[in-house]
Amino acid sequence: MPDNSKTTTIQDDTANVIAGLWQDYKDNAANEARERLILHYSPLVKFVAGRVAVGLPQSIEQTDLVSYGIFGLIDAIDKFDPARGFKFETYAISRIKGAIIDELRSIDWVPRSVRAKARAIERAYSKLENELKRTPEEEEVAAELGMTMKELAQILSHISFVGVVALDEIVGGGEQGSGTTIGDTVADKVNDPVAAFEADEMKHLLADAINRMPDRERLVLTLYYYEGMTLAEIGEVLSVTESRVCQIHTKAILQLRSRMVEPA
Repeated sequence: MPDNSKTTTIQDDTANVIAGLWQDYKDNAANEARERLILHYSPLVKFVAGRVAVGLPQSIEQTDLVSYGIFGLIDAIDKFDPARGFKFETYAISRIKGAIIDELRSIDWVPRSVRAKARAIERAYSKLENELKRTPEEEEVAAELGMTMKELAQILSHISFVGVVALDEIVGGGEQGSGTTIGDTVADKVNDPVAAFEADEMKHLLADAINRMPDRERLVLTLYYYEGMTLAEIGEVLSVTESRVCQIHTKAILQLRSRMVEPA
């Protein structure tokens, strides 16, 4: 049997070492401590890059995503304040993902036609929800868009890689450099009462929008964003293919964005 006491001791020792590095870096601006923190937390970058890479065009290398994410990790380490009581991993993941998304935006990796299709589906969901006072069925959305169910499924597949990053896009528009991102609600503005209020308000709006979604879409979002499961793992839970989960995820994100932009 494994010696759990030894495992616990090793974990405690590691935690103490990391706490010491944080103190040394924040108190003394020690470059060596900073470098060791970057090295220690670097696996987070690969983890985030792997999740963002799901569904992206093959022309975008995961190694490139990792290189983009490293800048986010460094920014997180520089700005993080251990005294505030936040878990660094949660804060860093948001910053890493934001750095990757910002770089993807800068190279304009999403074709305009894909953006247009995503906006059309968002508008259709928003219009039908306002008219029906409930979440529309896929058949109703397809009819609103003047297409067949097969055509709608194909479009959702085409724009699926947009959905992977959409939850971290700007709430209420999606344009770079304006508004507040969901990642901004995590940590570094809590000393500003106005920003803290706005972040808290957005969390409540987001939670309400998710809670009003159909069970399957809500489950996919919960398992992916809060439980950290991959799309393949979620497919096993729902007994559907990974590509189908990707479509459900994309549809859920488009519904969510339409609700955050134009609350019902």
